[in-house]
Amino acid sequence: MNKFDIILWDLDNTLLDFTESERYSITECFSRAGLSIDDSIIETYSAINLDYWKRLEKGEVTKEALLYGRFFSLFEKLNLTEVDIPLFQKTYQHLLGSVYFYKDDSYRLCEKLKDQYLQYIVTNGVKSTQENKLSISGFDKLMDGVFISEEIGYPKPDIRFFEKCFETIKPEDRSRVIIIGDSLSSDMKGGNQADIATCWYNPEETGKESDIRVDFEIKHLWQIEDILKEG
Repeated sequence: MNKFDIILWDLDNTLLDFTESERYSITECFSRAGLSIDDSIIETYSAINLDYWKRLEKGEVTKEALLYGRFFSLFEKLNLTEVDIPLFQKTYQHLLGSVYFYKDDSYRLCEKLKDQYLQYIVTNGVKSTQENKLSISGFDKLMDGVFISEEIGYPKPDIRFFEKCFETIKPEDRSRVIIIGDSLSSDMKGGNQADIATCWYNPEETGKESDIRVDFEIKHLWQIEDILKEG
């Protein structure tokens, strides 16, 4: 007998390689704006962007402040003052949703699991961007449902995000629900607060410097097959 019935999948840097999409999008935006870019600028942007998303999780900034603030912060750090930030943000967001890269052959994995489990996407990303990526990657047709924080009104790890999800999913037993994601502060903490099992996707084998409960840890997505059938 399977240990779990319902899988909640994070999208960015779990099923899809957000880092690669981010690199493509920021590089193309700089090119279109007539600006030069190198790895150090990409790394600087990535760190700024991640910090803004962490602040969103804590309720310290709004989604609107995040979308534009990350570029204000970046260009201030680079001493660039004449960039049209609203246009830059609009272009970046479009590009981000126009490409996708599977992690660990994730589509085939979810396709294999489809007849055995209910599978849902739970994501904090921008609605239009995530919907585009889900469509072109094929996950929109593969999943049993998609929950985007922008639609729900609360981001992971807010318990209200998960309560809204469960109003639709209606799990009979939360002990048979598992969330799989790369973020301790968003996915694992959210799972803790929702009282469901957690599986940390940690391909880089990063050290866990947190008291957030992690029930399972994997470095490759296909390792989830053994976890799902335990017991």
